[in-house]
Amino acid sequence: MSHTPRKLFGTDGIRGVANIEPVTAETALKLGRAAAHVFAQNRSSSRTGRLKIVIGKDTRLSGYMLENAMVAGLTSLGADALIIGPLPTPGVAYITRSLRADAGIVLSASHNPYEDNGIKFFRHDGYKLDDEIEARIENLVFSGEIESIRPTATKIGKAYRIDDALGRYVEFAKQSFPRGFTLESLRIALDCGNGAAYKSSPCILRELGADLVVINNHPNGTNINANCGSTHPEQIQKLVRECKAQIGITHDGDADRVLLCDENGDLVDGDEIMAIAAVDHLQRGCLEGKTLVATVMSNFGLDETLESRGGKVLRTKVGDRYVIEAMLRDGHNVGGEQSGHMIFRDHASTGDGIVSALQILRVMIETGKPLSELRKVLKKYPQAQRNLRVKDKPPLDTLPAIQKLLTAAEADLQGKGRVLLRYSGTEPKIRLLIEGRDQAAIDLHADRIAEALRAEIGEG
Repeated sequence: MSHTPRKLFGTDGIRGVANIEPVTAETALKLGRAAAHVFAQNRSSSRTGRLKIVIGKDTRLSGYMLENAMVAGLTSLGADALIIGPLPTPGVAYITRSLRADAGIVLSASHNPYEDNGIKFFRHDGYKLDDEIEARIENLVFSGEIESIRPTATKIGKAYRIDDALGRYVEFAKQSFPRGFTLESLRIALDCGNGAAYKSSPCILRELGADLVVINNHPNGTNINANCGSTHPEQIQKLVRECKAQIGITHDGDADRVLLCDENGDLVDGDEIMAIAAVDHLQRGCLEGKTLVATVMSNFGLDETLESRGGKVLRTKVGDRYVIEAMLRDGHNVGGEQSGHMIFRDHASTGDGIVSALQILRVMIETGKPLSELRKVLKKYPQAQRNLRVKDKPPLDTLPAIQKLLTAAEADLQGKGRVLLRYSGTEPKIRLLIEGRDQAAIDLHADRIAEALRAEIGEG
């Protein structure tokens, strides 16, 4: 019999193949019980009555199985489950706040294929859980400490279906777009990726007046992210060219991300979206601390774009949770990742694909400029990337020959670029990224470093 791994939570909740540990009905039931217990302990003393926990999901077949197991776990510990059905991850965060619930749960594996699924939690205020609370939930799942907590009679929880969750979220997202504006002048192409936004995003854009052309909005449980959505942007690029749209919008499975494409069908990534939004916020005097929060993977051109306008970029580790942590700690309101995961804290507590798209649509309407012109605000530095398979992963500071080459590359860039070398967290690989002004020069450094890595730790 396979043992449950001792660690459930990764950087973005729990994820894996559905019906194989840890993403099974049995573990979901235990997680529901453990989460209800921890949230009850964390509750502010002013709150009375039964614990209320919202559950939303994306469009995966396995969502039914996990949802029912979660509901059983929560109600068996005396909590009420508020079931909202398929809704984008940011929608679940919003409904959790709107219904004054104690917590929210999302069943989704984001951009992964349909056979995977995942579980992530939100606090009562719509922000992701702190590591320490995740660790407490995890420990309870394994320790069996709450086996004896069995409410009986009227103390057992109920499950309610929240019928108007979709309508509430649609109204919430529309509020991030100025009241006096409409999208009537725009033809918009939208790829829902057969995921959680299949109803909400078309609804939001149509209600704001857009002339909308939609694809992949008929989920069947197995077609989520299947050759569509933000992991396959060639679909939206083709659609924009075919229907002569002014902008293309494409989501991942749980719609907390978005990638755009301009009227020529050229892809606009997260860095360009952040550059457009941050410069707009700077010009309107509402970029908090005049700072954009991005990760170490974002293009160095972002720093120059902001510095030339009196702003700056604060960089974090890779992962949207680190971006949000830095934003909350220092009071910043715009941040995100190259992958299209943007956080506009004036409007939402988490990445929200459609809210991010609406920010760019507002700038297009206000300036009267097409997206192909707006994106020019970011002059990207050329990049040289090398990914190598490795036989083991010794600490990089124990490889003097490599350190020497890295130092030489850094010196050559003279502060106008960067060198990033890191092991993959999930595969036997090492990833090298060099960014600088001169493609030939960085390619030369990348080849030298890659060659040395191959000799020291490469496979075979």
